This record gives sequence, structure tokens and C-alpha cells, in this order.
Amino acid sequence: MLIRIAGVNDPAAAAAYAGAVLFANRKEIPLQAGEYFDDDLIGCAVYGEDGTAYGSVARVEHYPASDMLVIDGHMVPMVGAIVTAIDLDDRRIVIDPPEGLFE
Repeated sequence: MLIRIAGVNDPAAAAAYAGAVLFANRKEIPLQAGEYFDDDLIGCAVYGEDGTAYGSVARVEHYPASDMLVIDGHMVPMVGAIVTAIDLDDRRIVIDPPEGLFE
């Protein structure tokens, strides 16, 4: 994520903010279709398309190739071929895991 701070126009001025914690009002952050806040996904129940219960999302980890849902210690890539539906109102995520993912 890139940010711009009013009055900070060069790297030397930006260095004063190294290590700073920034906060933003989530209502002011526009999300595109298919984008979610990590906090909204944590705790969602995860089911297979066949109804198999896999557990719930413990955390979301971010990697260059894709974000990962951590479900009972298993890393599930957040890609359309695997995560087929996210319903935040019902706190439910549906996945189509490849064979062996939960072994």
C-alpha cells in the first residue's frame, strides 16, 4: 500500500515516520469487488462445496503470489479456483480444495 502524508515531500522527511503505526477509518477505505478486510474473514466458518466443515479462519497471511487463509493450521490460497464463495453476512466461506490440502 502506498500512502502520501501532507507536507512530506522527500525521503529525508519520510524517514521521521519509519516504524510509525498508521490508522485509517475503515469506512473511508474503498474496497473493490473481491476485496476484504482481514478482520472480516477471521472467524468465518469454512465449508467445502460438498458441505464438509473444515474449521474457521484463524488468520490471513499475505504472500506475493496470493493471500492465504489459515484454517486449523492449513494454508488455503485465496484464489477463485479454491475459494468459491465468501458470505460475510452469514460468516461463511465455501472452498473447493485440491486433493490432499487438508491431509
